[in-house]
Amino acid sequence: MSVRTQSSEEPVEAVHRAGFACFVGRPNAGKSTLTNALVGQKVAITSNRPQTTRHTVRGIVHREDAQLILVDTPGLHKPRTLLGERLNDVVRTTWAEVDVIGFCLPANEKLGPGDRFIAKELAGIKKTPKIAIVTKTDLVDSKALAEQLIAVDQLGKELGITWAEIVPVSATANQQVDLLADLLTPLLPEGPALYPEGDLTDEPEQVMVAELIREAALEGVRDELPHSIAVVVEEMLPREDRPADKPLLDIHANVYIERPSQKGIIIGPKGKRLKDVGIKSRKQIEALLGTPVFLDLHVKVAKDWQRDPKQLRRLGF
Repeated sequence: MSVRTQSSEEPVEAVHRAGFACFVGRPNAGKSTLTNALVGQKVAITSNRPQTTRHTVRGIVHREDAQLILVDTPGLHKPRTLLGERLNDVVRTTWAEVDVIGFCLPANEKLGPGDRFIAKELAGIKKTPKIAIVTKTDLVDSKALAEQLIAVDQLGKELGITWAEIVPVSATANQQVDLLADLLTPLLPEGPALYPEGDLTDEPEQVMVAELIREAALEGVRDELPHSIAVVVEEMLPREDRPADKPLLDIHANVYIERPSQKGIIIGPKGKRLKDVGIKSRKQIEALLGTPVFLDLHVKVAKDWQRDPKQLRRLGF
């Protein structure tokens, strides 16, 4: 078993590579945080609640020798609803189309049935190279980390997966993140950059804005709500009659929940919670778009939207 840690400089060949990588792992394995650390800017929604990524957000890592496009799929899990089934289909389609797969396994949790479920699915995808990434290494001591690395190696052997590499990283402490990019690069096909230099994601701005609002709405909410919140940005328009040096972007968005009883949770006493969501997400949106924003948020009920194909389509799934 070869576990990679930072080593002396190896000679770099002068070819340019470009391709797609995706991070997989059970919900909350650190995939989005890792994407953000590699790209160096917040592009994927991160939350300490499982199952928050619904859209395939691509983060783009620009290097002199390569362009690495990260596809962040939803966590694969045993589906309980129609939405769950659709998310899993998205995952499998993505896996078949990327150049390399990074399987994220948190260092601070023993390998469980969820990891095994995903590893079995991965074993069925023969051609794509796979890197095992042990995440959240800042949360464990060296003994626990060593045990986890051995367990990951064993899991591969058991299921017939040959890991191209096994890499311990901490995205939050920025440990070995650059090394991970160095190890992913040689697994990409040779070719020119696929995206312009300045791009960090090809996610439409409206989708990213909706995700930032959704992330703010999830924070501090009781366990009942993570799956029950969807956000749709109805319109984003520059306000007319503003001087060129003082632009303002009007954003009108609806936060959808499944039941009337959830409305009070989101809005909070005297509207305080919703106001906080607005303030927090507005700051993030302004940072993302680089312009002052007026954010108009409304909470609406879309009854049992996760089980209704028509509503799923309307809400973008």
